[in-house]
Amino acid sequence: MDYSILLMQFDGGSRGNPGPAGCGLTLMTPAGEMVYELGDYLGNHTNNYAEYTGLIRGVAAAVNLGVRKLEIRADSELVVRQILGIYRVKNASLRPLYQQAMDLLSKIPAWSIQHVYRNANARPDELANMAMNRKRAVYGGPAAELLHPAQDQRQASA
Repeated sequence: MDYSILLMQFDGGSRGNPGPAGCGLTLMTPAGEMVYELGDYLGNHTNNYAEYTGLIRGVAAAVNLGVRKLEIRADSELVVRQILGIYRVKNASLRPLYQQAMDLLSKIPAWSIQHVYRNANARPDELANMAMNRKRAVYGGPAAELLHPAQDQRQASA
């Protein structure tokens, strides 16, 4: 499968803010074929931490798959505007996450990010909640074997 151009969606959530947190992401081809999806349990963190972690995990997966063009969509207006440079990253605890995301994005020749409404980001939200409910990672898609080669494949059931 050709992974050179992918669409990524991500989300993060926290029950309590801070509280039990999780992130979710999907990577798809331009034709809409699922390449990879992940829901990851993060322990106790804030919603913004979970959102940034979803972005970081998704971009890292895209980099590992050799993507050359990545279109990113998310319902976190804060993260999108910070990545675009419209908002400054004022929260000191988010600065390292922002920098990590920017470092990963610099490895992709062409990328874009845009805000979408929550209803257009349902699957990443579902994956984040699945991970929070199960208190463990869930993943799937054809690229899961490439991205999780040493992991117990029984986790795959996203």
